[in-house]
Amino acid sequence: MAGKAWCVYLLECQDGSLYTGITNELAQRFAAHQLGTGARYTRSHPPKQLIGSLACENRSQASIAEYQIKRLKPAQKLALFRAGSA
Repeated sequence: MAGKAWCVYLLECQDGSLYTGITNELAQRFAAHQLGTGARYTRSHPPKQLIGSLACENRSQASIAEYQIKRLKPAQKLALFRAGSA
């Protein structure tokens, strides 16, 4: 998996909730969420749209960023991703 860029991403679900995850294959991961084969959360809260993504140096940094972002309030998450989306 060397050479693949890791990122943290934010999804808006159809019920208005937000989902934060990490991946090194954003398009494939989003497609998996849409098909119901992604995370357990998005199986019961289907994604509406990808809000954005933030690039990370490696998987470790992506995991740390994901943890920190999950602790934010929804409005803070939206502001972060809208300001820094790649």
